[in-house]
This record gives sequence, structure tokens and C-alpha cells, in this order.
Amino acid sequence: MIQSIVAVALVLGGLIFFHELGHFLAARAFGMGVATFSLGFGPQLLGFTRGKTRYALSAIPLGGYVQLVGQDPDDPVPDGFSPQEEFKLRPAWQRMIVVAAGPLFNFFLAWLLFWCLLVAEGRFEMLPVVGQVQADSPAEKAGITAGDTVTTINGAPVANWEEMAKSIRGGGGKSVTLTVRRDGKDLTFTLTPAMRTIKNLFGEEESAPLVGIVASGKTRAVPMGAGSAAGEAVSQTWNVVAVTYTGLLKLIERVVPLDSLGGPIMIAQMVSKQAAEGIGNVVALAALISVNLGVLNLLPIPVLDGGHLLFYTLEIIMRKPVSPRMRSLTTRLGLAFLIALMLLATVNDIRRQISVLNG
Repeated sequence: MIQSIVAVALVLGGLIFFHELGHFLAARAFGMGVATFSLGFGPQLLGFTRGKTRYALSAIPLGGYVQLVGQDPDDPVPDGFSPQEEFKLRPAWQRMIVVAAGPLFNFFLAWLLFWCLLVAEGRFEMLPVVGQVQADSPAEKAGITAGDTVTTINGAPVANWEEMAKSIRGGGGKSVTLTVRRDGKDLTFTLTPAMRTIKNLFGEEESAPLVGIVASGKTRAVPMGAGSAAGEAVSQTWNVVAVTYTGLLKLIERVVPLDSLGGPIMIAQMVSKQAAEGIGNVVALAALISVNLGVLNLLPIPVLDGGHLLFYTLEIIMRKPVSPRMRSLTTRLGLAFLIALMLLATVNDIRRQISVLNG
């Protein structure tokens, strides 16, 4: 229990801290004043002042904030700060960079975590070992059996299961020649994939050419140097970003059901579960959550960073700020939407808990 609590606090606290650190560093780089840097909301539990900034740990651990000098039009300039440090007086492009820095730091953190994992543990890949042959499939008819290791496809070497699967599906249903290693001997089979209906990551049905073999689940770690790991980490981060945005789109299209949304309870459970599996699993999950946090904050919803970016973009286009009335109205709507979304996610979490308790 203590291990789980510590893991949850470190992961969520670390992600929030890094997000706010992005805002903070960008603001300071432009010479903007920062009145408060808080991890958490509400009453301050701990804190200290260094320079002009108050650094605080607050009671509600569901976020954090960086209070910039002159962030809102009616904000007075705090004691010790000059008017030149006001956020609202800076060009729109500078304000955009400060706002965007938070989500960008989440993406950078995800890259950094993936990079550390790859350097420490290498890249895990699934071996092209057949674990099961489906009945009445092209593979069964050709004579492939469980335990066979696929070594080549159409004469090209096969490094892992994913590479093999992509090669088969990329053939568009054309016949393929597989060479497998069985009991120390190489055997060659030619078979024609059959079109089958499968479900993708989001539960959508799609047709794909398959030969009817299932992976054994055996994996290996491929050692990586710092340079190659950096490039692979970029690729992994980008893949998570793409999947997250696609998932949001599928959610809007109702392909992904709303009851699949999860909130703080589900996140805490996921972190706790991975903590029991080892530090590597926790680091990988933290990278995934960090990407999700960055993506969600970039949505063009007032209150979120993406909403502010939208306002500043309109300001650049129209060459004048968005009217206070419009900002106020859309901010209320955005806040109401986020509260409704949080309530829905929390209700989903509670329902899942009840379902688990009921067996």
C-alpha cells in the first residue's frame, strides 16, 4: 500500500511539476514576473520564497499553477514587480510560447522517460515464434505448426513478429513464402493469406489478409546506445501522440464509448498496478500519461492551454485582443464542460470499482 501511494504521488506530482515548469521557464526566459509556482491547488501546506517568487505545495493534488504577473487584464501588479514584467503587456507570440511550453514539456518528459528506458533496458520486441495455429487457416493447411520460428518472408530476413505481420498484411492478400526453423531445420512454405475481419485498437472492424498464426508471446531485449535510443524515443513519443489524438477523435465519433473514460481513480489504480510489476513499468506508464496530459491541454477549450492559444491566435489574426465578454463567456462554457467531463470520468471509475467488487 505504501509503495503504491508513493508511486502515485511521484508520478502525478512529477507530471504536474514538469508541466508547470515549462510555463515557468518560458516566462522567466522572456523576463516575465512569476508571483507563485504551486504544486497543487487550494490552501498552501508548505512553501518558501526565493527571489520574487513564492514556491508552494498546496492541499489539493489534482494539478498545479504558475501565477504570472498581470496574467489577467484586471490583475494588479504585486509588490516587488515592475509593470515591464506583466504578462498581458507582452506580444501575443510571447504569450503563446509561455502557454504552449507546459504541454511541450510534457512531450519532452515522455521522450526523456522513453529514452531512459531504452538505454537502460533496450527495445523489447516480440520474437517471430508461432504460439498457435488457427484451425482451418492457410497456415494449418500449409503445414506450419506451433513452435516454428519464422526466419524469412519472400526471402527477406524477419527480425520480429511485428515486422512479419506488416509484411504479410502489406502484401494485399498475395501469396507469401515463409521459411521457418523447426527442430534445427529450415522448412519453406508457400501460402495465400485469407481475408478476415478483425478489430483494431479502437474496436472498429476492418478486413485484413491473415495466415492464421498467433504469436507465442516470447520477447527479447535489443540493446540500444544513447544515440539510437534518442531516435527511437522520438518515434515512440510520436506514436503515443498520434494514438491519443485518434482516440479522442474516435471518442467524439462515438466509436469509443464514453464509459471507457477514466479519471484520477483509474490513473491511481494503473500506477499502483504497474508499481507492483517494477520501476520500468511505472516509467513507461508515466510517459504515456505525460503525453495524454500534453495532448489534453492543447485542446482548444477555454481554461485549458489550448483555449488560451486559440485566443492569442485570434488576436494575431484580428490585430486586437478577443473581447473580455467573449473570453468570459467561453471560459465559463469551457469550465462547465471540463467539470462535466471530470464528473463523467469519476462516475465511470466508481462504476468499475463496483463491478469489480461484485465480481
